[in-house]
Amino acid sequence: MDSISMMGSSRSPVFLTASSSHSLHHSQTCFLPNSIKNGVGGDTATTCLPAPPIVGILGSGDFSKCLTIRLLRHGFQVVVGSRHPKLAAQSFPHVVDVTHHEDAVGKASIVVLAIRREHYSVLWDLKHLLQGKILVDVSNNRRVNQYPESNAEYLASLVPDSIVVKGFNVISAWAMQQICPKDASTQVFICSDSFEARQQIMELARQLNFEPVDMGTLSSSRDIENLPIQLFPGWKGPVLAAVALSIFFFAYSFVRDIIHPYVKNKQSDFYKIPIEIVNRTLPSVAITLLALVYLAGQLASAHQLYYGTKYRHFPHWLEGWLQSRKQLGLLSFFLAAVHVLYSLCLPMRRSERYLLLNTAYQQVHANVENAWNEEEVWRVEMYVSFGIMSLGLLSLLAITSIPSVHSTLNWREFSFIQSTLGYIALLIATFHGLLFGWKRAFEEEAYRFYLPPSFIVALALPVCVILGKVLMLLPCVTRKLHRIRRGMDSSQYRCQRLEPVGSAAHVSPERVTIM
Repeated sequence: MDSISMMGSSRSPVFLTASSSHSLHHSQTCFLPNSIKNGVGGDTATTCLPAPPIVGILGSGDFSKCLTIRLLRHGFQVVVGSRHPKLAAQSFPHVVDVTHHEDAVGKASIVVLAIRREHYSVLWDLKHLLQGKILVDVSNNRRVNQYPESNAEYLASLVPDSIVVKGFNVISAWAMQQICPKDASTQVFICSDSFEARQQIMELARQLNFEPVDMGTLSSSRDIENLPIQLFPGWKGPVLAAVALSIFFFAYSFVRDIIHPYVKNKQSDFYKIPIEIVNRTLPSVAITLLALVYLAGQLASAHQLYYGTKYRHFPHWLEGWLQSRKQLGLLSFFLAAVHVLYSLCLPMRRSERYLLLNTAYQQVHANVENAWNEEEVWRVEMYVSFGIMSLGLLSLLAITSIPSVHSTLNWREFSFIQSTLGYIALLIATFHGLLFGWKRAFEEEAYRFYLPPSFIVALALPVCVILGKVLMLLPCVTRKLHRIRRGMDSSQYRCQRLEPVGSAAHVSPERVTIM
């Protein structure tokens, strides 16, 4: 996007100033696209005034400085209001008019409030100057829902004669000072009770090379203010699930493989904790999380089959589970990748070298020339091969979940990768675990403290999910699900919910559903 021209520049101006509005008691700025020429056929009567709008900024902090520089780059005139203008002027370019709050508000057509909520009291003496002007609130709180109302709503109650717009609070000062931020978000969420003011600030954001997002009325400002201070809100449940599963499988392996040998044979295997026990925990958690990804979809299908309709809302816990599938899958891929790194490090351990030497000595002592075991060789070869294939498919699932990659795929392609290939990855990972355990599930000594081996516990849920998928693929179940998801069901719930009233009684149920 071309930058906005300064006064006296040879470029065509992109603003129309001095246009009056009955809703705004002050002359406002009208934004025109850069590609539109001012005037038609050289008629000077329809040309825009060359002077760009003056943007006032109240506050002289880091955000104010970066916003000022960005506005100057794009052809705006900026006036900064500060409690100590002489001291603050040292931090701004010399072309910026740094003055008192009263002068800054009086000169500006758009005022950006870059101060914290605790200092909103300075606006009491500026009410008469702010009347009818657009007041952009860029403030944030220190924690989620810190106050009963949002900062923007509180500001609107303080200056009811001004038009309050919430925006630019999700852009950091670091991202603001970059010309074209490529490694930071460029979305700007904007809301206001005034449609005209909202559109004007959205156009201002476009001129600053940001991507405005219309969030509607000022009541959305609470959600906008919570965005910058939330810490991975969609990851809380999946991370807690991964941590809980990690604790369970680690404790399970610790009891079976560390405590049992010590209690029964006084054998100290505590050296296995840092690598071997952790490496047994990682794949168990990874395959369980991957199974949870697809178990949520099967429960949703069972819910639709039970009620015979797709219009009945899922329970809240199931909705949250469905929305967390991406995070669960990414955590599964991460743990599987770490499991591979741990496995590659197993031969490097000093304990492994000692065990190898002991095995070689025992072979020599027993006068065994060839210890080749064809069954074990094939088992390990297939076990490693299936593990590599499952990790490769998990990598493909993780890559296609990236928004930039996801946007290049149509829905059928994305569904094929995430659903079909995902189930194949789960199936191959299950074979990987079965080949690891092999015959130990049937050996009595493998049940220490009467507890089954770890791989049996880890594979219980994946096997159930695979069997559930086989059940869903049965023709009778597939046809019924297909009809339900196309809206062709005859459930009582749907009939009650879409019962026609008045003139709508002659409209077909399908038409009502679509509407």
